Amino acid sequence: MRRRTSLLRFLLIAAAFSALGCCAVWVAGMTLLGIPQAITHIGPASSDLNPLEQTALSLYLLINERRLDFPAGNPSVSYELEILQGEPASAAVERLQTAGVISDGTLLRYYLRYRGLDVRVKAGLYRLHGGMTVRELAEALQTADLSRNYLTIIEGWRVEEITNALPKDYITFIPDEFLATVYTRPTGYTFSAELPDPPSLEGYLFPDTYHLSQGMSAIYLIKAILDNFESKVDAELREGFLRQRLSLHEAVTLASIIEREAVIADEGPIIASVYLNRLALGMKLEADPTVQYAIGSAEDGWWKTSLTLEDLNVQSPYNTYVYSGLPPGPIANPGISALRAVAFPAETTYLYFRAMCDGSGRHVFAVTYEEHLENTCP
Repeated sequence: MRRRTSLLRFLLIAAAFSALGCCAVWVAGMTLLGIPQAITHIGPASSDLNPLEQTALSLYLLINERRLDFPAGNPSVSYELEILQGEPASAAVERLQTAGVISDGTLLRYYLRYRGLDVRVKAGLYRLHGGMTVRELAEALQTADLSRNYLTIIEGWRVEEITNALPKDYITFIPDEFLATVYTRPTGYTFSAELPDPPSLEGYLFPDTYHLSQGMSAIYLIKAILDNFESKVDAELREGFLRQRLSLHEAVTLASIIEREAVIADEGPIIASVYLNRLALGMKLEADPTVQYAIGSAEDGWWKTSLTLEDLNVQSPYNTYVYSGLPPGPIANPGISALRAVAFPAETTYLYFRAMCDGSGRHVFAVTYEEHLENTCP
């Protein structure tokens, strides 16, 4: 692929002007030290880069370094990407941006180019989701899967999304059989008796990749998923739940809410502390994801992004704006990070949080309602 000098000059000038907006002295230092810093923070550059291109890309990536470790797109979006033989990486990136897996295709393209990973993207299938970081997407694009004999469950998916992800051209059962099994009480599991009536396995379909054997039944697949849940939710986690005075079912329910709230995983324990503090005081949780679960439909991708006042007043036991305490059961299937957040929450006095105004996905926390109002975006 030809790299035009004009593009490189543009990158270099754009990077310099972006930095100048922050501090002119910093720009001068970056010009001299950008490449060594990039190697330390971003990784080694491709040997195929000429000096001008390496400098330009180093500066650009250093300026955008924090964004490399944020979710690249919409965490609820999953996408099966098929790259054809001879197709350039740039075309694949464009499709990922259109699908919502990434919000800034330029950042991924330049990261791939800087690391020399763009020429190593092979033809094949890739299962990707918007909760992955730019670094994770770049790494995932290095290993194609030429088969469709597996199911990947993404953290925070609800059962309908899992059902939609079943490789229908490979499985021998119909999706309705899978759903019917989800709403059947299983036997032989520690949580079986805790499931309310009518039973649902929402929350217990542990996020992971499951390899499917030829002729596998829906019941056998769900058994493999539940066995994985029992294995991953070990004694340490269960003891942590008990210390929070939560049953296993209550803990999984709270973890499912945190999974939908915590865009940045390291905020999970803080968000858990907020909800545990509110529960201890008898306050309503007022968690948007519970409303999204109550009103979710296929038309809005199961998770409506902008809730109205009418939505917040919907009459559903899952609506934590209307009903106190935890909802009757999980609203999604949490991963290990969200489960650990419940077992080992941060120690805080926070009672409120809202998304930060910078679009990073992080939250700002408050103890009082007055502080919470002050955190409103301008």
